[in-house]
Amino acid sequence: MFKITMEKECGCFKRSGMESGKIFDNKDDAMIEAKEWAAEMSETFCKKHTFSILEDGNDLIIKVDMN
Repeated sequence: MFKITMEKECGCFKRSGMESGKIFDNKDDAMIEAKEWAAEMSETFCKKHTFSILEDGNDLIIKVDMN
């Protein structure tokens, strides 16, 4: 099982309706989803943060960095 989680849930993430902790059966599907989330958040959120993916075993953590 592979899990996507947010490092920190910024205000934009909370308002988006996206859910941290989504679970997948395989790594490829989880990575595709994590990349889509990071790209969507970087493009559509308030631009105060940038989002990247950190692999930690079976967890994919979406990191939140200040712009």
